Amino acid sequence: MKVLDHIKNSKDKTQFSFEILPPLKGQDIQSTFNNIDPLIEFKPPFIDVTYHREEYVYKELENGLLKKQVVKKRPGTVGICAAIQNKYGVDAIPHILCGGFTKEDTENFLIDLGFLGIDNVMALRGDAVKSETYFTPEKEGHQYANELVSQIKDMNHGIYLEEELLNSSKTNFCIGVSGYPEKHLEAPSMDSDIHFLKKKIKDGANYIVTQMFFDNQKFFKFVDKCRAEGITVPIIPGLKPLATKKQLNLIPHRFNVDLPDNLIMEVVKCKDNNAVREVGVAWCIEQSKELLKYGVPFLHYYSMGKSSNIYQIASKVF
Repeated sequence: MKVLDHIKNSKDKTQFSFEILPPLKGQDIQSTFNNIDPLIEFKPPFIDVTYHREEYVYKELENGLLKKQVVKKRPGTVGICAAIQNKYGVDAIPHILCGGFTKEDTENFLIDLGFLGIDNVMALRGDAVKSETYFTPEKEGHQYANELVSQIKDMNHGIYLEEELLNSSKTNFCIGVSGYPEKHLEAPSMDSDIHFLKKKIKDGANYIVTQMFFDNQKFFKFVDKCRAEGITVPIIPGLKPLATKKQLNLIPHRFNVDLPDNLIMEVVKCKDNNAVREVGVAWCIEQSKELLKYGVPFLHYYSMGKSSNIYQIASKVF
C-alpha cells in the first residue's frame, strides 16, 4: 500500500514508522529481524531501508602499485525489503540514490521493485563518497534528486529509457523525498533549499520525510515555509534520539543540525553513554508528544540498526 493511502486510512491519527540499515556485509538478516521484532508491536505501516552505494579503497600490492577495489559495506537493500514484506506483511520502502547509479541502473532497480510488489520508494541524491570533495554523479546518471523523481514518474506513466518498447507496463510507485528543517548543508540559503524541494514535488514527489532535528520549532517553521511556498504534500518528521557523547560533535558536523543548548548541557553532565542514552530517550519522548499534538501524519524514527531506545520512546508515545 502507498504511504499516501496509509495516511488517508489513518483518519488523521499519527502513525509510527522507522528506518533501518542493512546488516554489514557478511552478517545474516537475523540481526535485522531481531531489531525489527520488538517494534512491530506499534504497528508500523512501513519500514524504510537505506541504500549504501559502492565506495573505493586503494590497496597496496607487493610491487608497490595500488589496486583500486570496490567496497560495499551494507549490500542487500532490495532483498531486505522483500524479506520484510514477506515476514511481517508491512510495506518496505527502499532508498534509491542518484549516486552510483546510471539511468539504466535506476530503471532496472525500479523494475525489480515492481516485480516484488513494492509500492513506495524514497528518492535521494545521496552523499559524496569519502574520496570526493563534492557529490559526483555517474556519467549517465542523475545530478539531482528531482531528476531521479522525474524518471520514476515517467515509469509510472509507462515511459522507459528505450523509446521503442511496445506495450510497456506502468509502474505504480509512491515517491518520497527528503526535506531539511535546518537546510541541506550544501544549500546557500533556506529559501534556495525550499525552492529545490518544491521542484522535487513539482516533478512528481508525493511526500516529504525530514532530516533529523532536535528543536521542534525548527520543524514547525519549516512546515509553515513549505506551505507558504505552495507545497501541500504530507511532511513527516524524522527523529533520532541521542545515544553517545560523540554525537554532540558528529551530528552538527555531518548533518548540519543544531542541538539545543539545554540538551547539550544535559549530555555534557552525563558520566557515561548509558546516561546519555537516557537523556536522549527522554528528549525524544517530549519531542514526539509535542509533534503528536501538532498532528503530524507519522513519527518516523532513525533507528540506525538499534531498536531498544526506539522501543522505549514508542512505549511512551503510542
